[in-house]
Amino acid sequence: MNAALVYVTAPSRAEALRIGRIVVTESLAACANVLDGMTSVYHWNGEIQEETEAVLLLKTRAELSSAVVHRVQELHPYDVPAILVLPVEGGSSLFLSWLGEETIDGPASWQSPPTAPAG
Repeated sequence: MNAALVYVTAPSRAEALRIGRIVVTESLAACANVLDGMTSVYHWNGEIQEETEAVLLLKTRAELSSAVVHRVQELHPYDVPAILVLPVEGGSSLFLSWLGEETIDGPASWQSPPTAPAG
């Protein structure tokens, strides 16, 4: 089993926690870490922006990384959320085994929850 770390920025600790809880509840990730109080400096609409954000780190199977990216995009309030998939080259075999046990078997096992009708 290969693992991946999905790096996401969110506008607040509460938003990062909301996304993390959903992704973990759906077993797309085994664990979500929220690091609050990060400052981002970036280009947006032709200007330099500076905002306080929270970092969300999602630990998952590499084969689920596309499903995690898709789900985070569905849940995220930003038009262009920062989502990066970082391959894991190694680590504690006990932790990696736990990660595999706590996530669904593969992308075919996951289906996006139905969206509520508008109106």
